[in-house]
Amino acid sequence: MNTAWMTYPQHIRAVLTLGLPLIGGHLAQFAIGLTDTIMLGWYGAESLAALTLATAFFFVFFLMGCGFAWAVMPLVAQAAASDDTQTVRRVTRMGLWLSGLYWAAVMPLLWFSGAILLALGQTEALAADAQTYLRIAGFGMLPALLVMVLKSYLAALERTRVVLLVTVLAAIANGMGNYALIFGNWGAPELGIAGAAIAAILSQLTALVAIAVYTQRRMPQHAMFQRFWRADPQMFARVFRLGVPIGLTTLAEVGLFEATAIMMGWLGTVPLAAHGIALQTASATFMVHLGFGNVATIRAGNALGRNDPEHLARGARTVLGLSLAMSLMTIALFLTLPHLLVGAFIDPADPAREAIVATGVTLLAVAALFQLVDGAQVVALGILRGMQDTRVPMIMAIAAYWGVGIPASYVFGFVLGGEAVGIWLGLVFGLTLAALAMLWRFWGQSLPGMRGQNAGHLAPATDPH
Repeated sequence: MNTAWMTYPQHIRAVLTLGLPLIGGHLAQFAIGLTDTIMLGWYGAESLAALTLATAFFFVFFLMGCGFAWAVMPLVAQAAASDDTQTVRRVTRMGLWLSGLYWAAVMPLLWFSGAILLALGQTEALAADAQTYLRIAGFGMLPALLVMVLKSYLAALERTRVVLLVTVLAAIANGMGNYALIFGNWGAPELGIAGAAIAAILSQLTALVAIAVYTQRRMPQHAMFQRFWRADPQMFARVFRLGVPIGLTTLAEVGLFEATAIMMGWLGTVPLAAHGIALQTASATFMVHLGFGNVATIRAGNALGRNDPEHLARGARTVLGLSLAMSLMTIALFLTLPHLLVGAFIDPADPAREAIVATGVTLLAVAALFQLVDGAQVVALGILRGMQDTRVPMIMAIAAYWGVGIPASYVFGFVLGGEAVGIWLGLVFGLTLAALAMLWRFWGQSLPGMRGQNAGHLAPATDPH
């Protein structure tokens, strides 16, 4: 079948077949952070505020490092479309190398995070508790980055079910570790926020062992770990060149959200805890859009490998439409059940509960505003990454998030006195500009460019989905 003439129902079926396990995997990954938030929220509002600050700091560096993993996905998808097994192996190995080197470079920043957080205006108590978490959890960043590379490799080869299963296994390990080590259950010591960090490491090691064993046993044709120490300068440079812009783009977006966490810390413990809860809730639905973005990357990479721009265009319309449908459902949920969603995170006996819930409910109403644009921008980015178009989107992201979003958050939150709500309105401005820019880049620049390069010599291909 010529993929240019796949019907939209066929595209929807292909996207969901590939995407539902990826979405499930992202939701399982989200459940790890959600478990930490809920359990430490029940342990105490101060611990929850410190965790919010610590994870904001951690994920700035972790997600930037994931740029090398996300670079693996389109490169492997393109190589798989032409049955290039050697390139699949070389790309993945160098993604693992780069992730390990990146971790070694950023670990000192996690170790001395307390001084950095104090310099950013956080209180001594919050900075000390956050550093306690980061010094332990930092050692788990290495296995977490390696897992991300192997997940990208397997997802690009459409082995999405194992990605889901490995992530569910990690979530279970994290939940059990949290229950034991935060509260001192099952004979374990009561460690509070330090226990959550140890549980995170156990979760990440569990995932790494599981996915490495699967790769070794079920994908022997790639010989992924044989002569792993051998350098491959050419492919190292290729993954690096694609991964750095992806990492910086992610840093720009994450930096927008984490800068708001820093600003919330200036307002006090209650706004910071409410921010963490509202952001966790909004992040749950974002995981669906992120899964669609991954599907877009894989299918765009396949289309690029087969020189099939018409298939790419129809697939892009399909995945953007599915993302839009999810956004509309999320908006309805946030506007109708905010008290239930926010209240689930806080112990009913906590004296700060009423204030946290009141602020969190207001923030969820603002989160409903940016659901449409947040989903659109992450899917558009996924499509562009599949086409290996990363440098211009990086510039657009930095301009939107740091040039507009962060200043707007500060102005609305502090200059105009909007406080927590004003800070979140800045998010809306940054995300809206990013979505418009990324969509214009694909429909107005990248796709027409691909059509021009392939005009007159499109090759019929069989859809692998």
